[in-house]
Amino acid sequence: MRNANQGFTLIELIMVIVILGILAAFALPRFADFGQSARIASLQGLEGSLKSSAAIAHSVHLVNGTAVNAQIPLEGLNITMRNGYPRANASGIDLAANVSGFAASGGGGGANATRTYNITGYTAGAGGCNVTYQAANPNQNRPSPVITRNDGGC
Repeated sequence: MRNANQGFTLIELIMVIVILGILAAFALPRFADFGQSARIASLQGLEGSLKSSAAIAHSVHLVNGTAVNAQIPLEGLNITMRNGYPRANASGIDLAANVSGFAASGGGGGANATRTYNITGYTAGAGGCNVTYQAANPNQNRPSPVITRNDGGC
C-alpha cells in the first residue's frame, strides 16, 4: 500500500509567503496615504456647494425682484447680498452654503471682499489647501462671484 500524504510542503508554504510579501510591498504604498485625496475631495465638495448656493441665492434674488444689496429669505434664513449674490461673510455665503468643517477667514460686505476657507486643523503646504470666494463686483468685470480651489499644498 502506498502512503499518500496530503498537504503542502514547507517549500511551497515559504514560496506563498514570499509572493504575498512581494505583493504587499508594492500594494501598500499605493494605499498608505488617503489623507491627501480626502482633503482634495472635501475642497471639491465645498467649491461645488459655494457655487450652487451662490447661484440659488441669485435666482431667489431675481425671482423676488429685491434690491441688489438687500437681504433675501432662503430656507428660513436671511442671506445678506452684494450685487445680487451672497456677500463674502458669515451672514452671506457661509449662511447660504451652510459651511461647516472649515475655518473661514477674511471677507466682509464690500465688493472686493474675499473669504478664504481652510480645512479645520490642517496646516497646508506651499501650494495652499483652501477655497476662496470673491464677492461679485460688476464695476471690476466680475458680475458673479469668483470661487477658486487651491489644492497644491494638500
